[in-house]
Amino acid sequence: MTAQPAPSAFRRSADIPFGESDFARIAGFAKTEYGLHLEPSKKAMIHSRLGKRIVALGLEDFSAYHAYLRANLEQESDHFISVLTTNVTHFYREQHHFIQLEDEVLPLLIERARNRGRIRLWSAGCSSGQEPYSLAGSVLKLCPEAARLDIKILATDLDPFVLRRAEEGCYPAEDCKTPPGDWEARIFDPAERKKPQRQIRPDLRPLIAFRRLNINGSWPMPGLFDVIMCRNMAIYFDKATQQSLWLRFAEKLPTGGMLFIGHSERVTGPATDLLETAGVTAYRKCAPGAPRALSKEGKD
Repeated sequence: MTAQPAPSAFRRSADIPFGESDFARIAGFAKTEYGLHLEPSKKAMIHSRLGKRIVALGLEDFSAYHAYLRANLEQESDHFISVLTTNVTHFYREQHHFIQLEDEVLPLLIERARNRGRIRLWSAGCSSGQEPYSLAGSVLKLCPEAARLDIKILATDLDPFVLRRAEEGCYPAEDCKTPPGDWEARIFDPAERKKPQRQIRPDLRPLIAFRRLNINGSWPMPGLFDVIMCRNMAIYFDKATQQSLWLRFAEKLPTGGMLFIGHSERVTGPATDLLETAGVTAYRKCAPGAPRALSKEGKD
């Protein structure tokens, strides 16, 4: 007697074949639609994560999923993006960036805001919200009246699931780690410290607008940003896409504006004519024709 296929509820994602042609289709779609560069080394991860989605949808294999994705992009894209990207972050991650902001960058911006100037900060790839809330905590430490001034933080991400969590501003206690010192008090009220689920301080919320954005698509935001943080996002893109992104960021900064990127990332390509090194993975927009402090290796 021939064995019957197991019901879909009992299928394992590991049992779904995932050949080179399957990987090429998925990787090609991710690159075309979202600019994501999926290395062959990520094949096992993609097999595992997308395999679970295929089981959940009751589809036969990766070929069927690719056809389903193309036919139902608006409904399925959220899941597709969510399983292909890793959202690992914490409050005041790469603390040296926030120390530099508080010591060198924010005081001048806050002085301008107190003189009725406009200040805009952008957390590009904000994930589940720890980065923009950390930015807001640093702003409020130096400027308690920030909500009454023209200071705004834009927080964008492609993944709607992590954006929803960011907007809620509620985190399990184990996700609320901060560096030693007074950093924690900038994010959480003391009354929240012993709760298993912790809410961020309510005075941080008015400073931040969360929006969904494909960083490799169009940018509808008018005006320039005084500070852009895009940390550990470019690692998902190939070199050409990275260089295009650095240039677009540079063009969104005024002279003297700051770009902060991830610890394993470096600005390369045409943007090196516009950005100079201003700290550890920190770059400043140069005035036209100004001498560059960027190292020559950035030209590669």
